[in-house]
Amino acid sequence: MRTVIFDLDGTLADTSVDLLAAANHCFGVMGLGEMLTHPEDAKIALRGGKRMLAEGLTRAGQYREATVEEYYPVLLDAYRDSIDTHTVMYPGAMAAVEALKGAGYGVGICTNKPEALAEDLMQRLGVRDAFASLVGADTLPVRKPDPKPLFEAARRAGGTPEMCVLIGDSDTDRNTSRNAGVPSVLVTFGPAGDEMAALEPEALLHDYADLPAVVAGLIGINDAR
Repeated sequence: MRTVIFDLDGTLADTSVDLLAAANHCFGVMGLGEMLTHPEDAKIALRGGKRMLAEGLTRAGQYREATVEEYYPVLLDAYRDSIDTHTVMYPGAMAAVEALKGAGYGVGICTNKPEALAEDLMQRLGVRDAFASLVGADTLPVRKPDPKPLFEAARRAGGTPEMCVLIGDSDTDRNTSRNAGVPSVLVTFGPAGDEMAALEPEALLHDYADLPAVVAGLIGINDAR
């Protein structure tokens, strides 16, 4: 079976506001005040918790790797408590998912968000059951851009790993698909959308309504539904 595997943050859902709030909580505890702002720092938010902490500390002239490691669990706790306060699915995302499933594709998620947090978020948003698989940053010993998590997400969705396509929003996703030898589709409506064309993916996606046709053009259709 052919499968369509989605990244989560910045691809299926705009999570940047809640991620930045969790980082700013840490900076507040440190006595630094709010170091990151939205939408200016949305791109940084989607690079993960440690990247946000490093950026804020660097701006404050107080960067130490040990401080990043110390406050990373604090950030995760803060994020867990308010994981869906402002997070929303991108327009048309779930309609595209249902259209792909109706066309016979397996559909799953491969994210560098910790698995438990990704599961919790998708449950709170009421869309977890739409996806046959969810592989997070800590599901396997390796994470994207290693291709193994992508292949595992495809397998768990009932598919043949080499016949999948990755929908993403970053160089990490582009490199994952390249390492896996499968096509990637990068969305242009995420925080780093203006940078996607330079990554030369097999396709760019400006509107989720176009995704089923893009997928069919890249990996074909399943013979049996």
